[in-house]
Amino acid sequence: MATKRQNASKRTRGASRAAPARKKGKPASLTQLGASVETPASPQKARLETAPNPHPDALYIARFTAPEFTSLCPVTGQPDFAHLVIDYAPNKLIVESKSFKLFLTSFRNHGAFHEDCTVAIAKAVIDAAAPRWLRIGGYWYPRGGIPIDVFYQTGAPPKGAYIPDPGVAAYRGRG
Repeated sequence: MATKRQNASKRTRGASRAAPARKKGKPASLTQLGASVETPASPQKARLETAPNPHPDALYIARFTAPEFTSLCPVTGQPDFAHLVIDYAPNKLIVESKSFKLFLTSFRNHGAFHEDCTVAIAKAVIDAAAPRWLRIGGYWYPRGGIPIDVFYQTGAPPKGAYIPDPGVAAYRGRG
């Protein structure tokens, strides 16, 4: 049978490995996180939610990567596929990732040109979170033999921010 001292020692050792305590609850503005939510019927019906930036005093870059983004060609109705890379420097708010995934998924039955989809996603993040800076790269897979890459950013990157390479290779075809 373990002594009180051995039990206390076990509790102390276990505590040192435990994850740091988190605040309980979520901001009231987050209605989709932790809930069963239907995919929005369109990007206009989707709701990008935000939460307070846990480090508003720090300059940092957050990245969303969506390598399997889909939308529809507005003319033919055929599916279009893209690899999206969104980098942003949060200000007072951060974008909640579940709502962002639902927002991106809402494009699956939405007809729009590559340029429209890419820039509309950027503008939605800007409207929701008002970041210090944002850039998006939309690397669209070829249709009709032509890949289309669409890039948008709000201005010069913040001085002193580490901005990694998007990591998406230029399209080379099968060669």
